[in-house]
Amino acid sequence: MTEQDGAGQAPGRYRLFLVDDHGVFRSGVRAELARESGMDVVGEAGTVADAVAGIIAAAPDVVLLDVHMPGGGGVAVLRGVADRWPGRPEAGQVVNENKSPIFLALSVSDAAEDVIATIRAGARGYVTKTIGGPELADAVRRVAEGDAVFSPRLAGFVLDSFTGRSAVPEPHLDPELDSLTPREMEVLRLLARGYTYREIAEDLVISIKTVETHASNVLRKTQQSNRNALTRWAANRQIG
Repeated sequence: MTEQDGAGQAPGRYRLFLVDDHGVFRSGVRAELARESGMDVVGEAGTVADAVAGIIAAAPDVVLLDVHMPGGGGVAVLRGVADRWPGRPEAGQVVNENKSPIFLALSVSDAAEDVIATIRAGARGYVTKTIGGPELADAVRRVAEGDAVFSPRLAGFVLDSFTGRSAVPEPHLDPELDSLTPREMEVLRLLARGYTYREIAEDLVISIKTVETHASNVLRKTQQSNRNALTRWAANRQIG
């Protein structure tokens, strides 16, 4: 199914990073792009934390970004990279300090709230997973060259949002939830599931003191007075 209109840009070479929590889907995308000229996949990740670290390390030209993943989804990846770019390189890292990556959302969702939230967080385009390999490669080239690329009916959501005619109510954009870092989101989810600080520390491979710091930040940012109130707050947002 063709998702883009127009011929697109002339082929060049682009370094890509794949973010999706389904390994089989990542393998399929990698195989599709291998058939297209100029598409070099330099890394992939299945979690928010791994995606942020991998993108910082690989410094790709374009990131193909899933929208719905545990730990805050595509929006958390966008914000995590923005917060850390260009970052302090560790041994073996290649960090491009002059040009941050372009993000192209690649999602099964065509819901207006997902499109609007992802674009507002910094993505340059949004296409659905029904897209074919040649069309996806063309979308990559176009966003890399500065175009904004959308599956046909999704562009209207973005235009309506920025002209004030969006049917999506603002509560879909939760300022308190959006203020949390990817790690704080992970801690929040585990707290909501009833994990103790020690269990969270073991699950995330961090110290109990670090968990306490994150939990304190979560309480402050969500304006909750204690853990019980935080659990109710998270349940109302279907977090857990």
